[in-house]
Amino acid sequence: MKQFFIITNHVKDPELIQTNRIRRWLEERGCSCVIQDSALTAEDTAERKGYRYTDPGKVPAGTQCVLVLGGDGTLLQAAGDLVNTSFPLLGINMGKLGYLAEIEMEQAWNALERVIRDECAIEERMMLEGSICSDTVAVNGELALNDIVLSRRGRFRVVEFNIYVDDAFLCSFQADGIIVSTPTGSTGYSLSAGGPIVSPDASLIMLTAVAPHTISSRPVILPDHVKITVELGGTASRFGDGAEVNFDGNTIASIEPGGQVTVRKAKNLAKLVRVYHTSFVEIVRRKMN
Repeated sequence: MKQFFIITNHVKDPELIQTNRIRRWLEERGCSCVIQDSALTAEDTAERKGYRYTDPGKVPAGTQCVLVLGGDGTLLQAAGDLVNTSFPLLGINMGKLGYLAEIEMEQAWNALERVIRDECAIEERMMLEGSICSDTVAVNGELALNDIVLSRRGRFRVVEFNIYVDDAFLCSFQADGIIVSTPTGSTGYSLSAGGPIVSPDASLIMLTAVAPHTISSRPVILPDHVKITVELGGTASRFGDGAEVNFDGNTIASIEPGGQVTVRKAKNLAKLVRVYHTSFVEIVRRKMN
C-alpha cells in the first residue's frame, strides 16, 4: 500500500503533531498521504448527507488505506461514514482501551512499514442497520458497527421496552435502556452492561438490557438473519419521558411511547486492516489486564 488518507481526532491531536509526523514519515518512503480537513464550513454542514464527520467524496479515489488516529470512537465514525466505499481502515490508538484501534502510537512505525510492504490482512466485520418509526420521526437505513442503543430520556425513571423477533413477541421489561450489538460491539457498552464477550469474526446479534428493573435478566443472543423490533412501551406524559436512539454513540433521534426501532444485519461490511494478526483472546487478555 502506497496511498494513504488520514482521519484524525482533533481532541487527541489538536495541533496535528502526530498526524503530520506520520504524513512526513510516509512521504519520505515514497508514499502519498492526504490529511482530512476537519474545518467544515456552515455550507458544508448544511449540505452533507449520508455522513457525519468524514465526507467519502473527499477521499482520493486511489486511496489504498485510511489511517484513523484517535480511539475506538473515531474509528467507529469513520467506518460508518466510509461503509459504502472500498477503503480499508487502520486504527492507531491515541485513546484508552482501543479494541478496534489495535495499533498503539509507539507501534505505528513498525506497523506502517508492514502495511507499505503489504504484510497485512483485511478483516470484514458485520454491521447493523436500524430504522426508526414514531409519530415524530422516521429514519431509515442508519448503520452501526458496534451497537444501536435505546436509552431513557427525561426524568430519572425506568422505561418499558417490548421486544419482537421476526414480528413474534419475545418479552417486555423495564430498564434504563436496551443495547442491540454486533460481535464487534460486545467489548463496548454491552460489556459494561453485563453482556458476553464475543469474537468479532462471529455473525450474530446480541440484546443486552441496561440496569433492568428485575431480579433476573440475561442477555439474548440471536442469529444474524432475524429482524429485531424494539417498541417503547408506556404512555406519553407531560414530563417529556421517552427514549433516545443512538447509533455507535451518536444520538440520531428521540422517540415517544409507541415508537419502534427495527434492527437487522446490514448488507454492508466494515473493512479493517490487521497488521499483527493478534488473536482476539490475546487482545482481550491484554486490554482487560
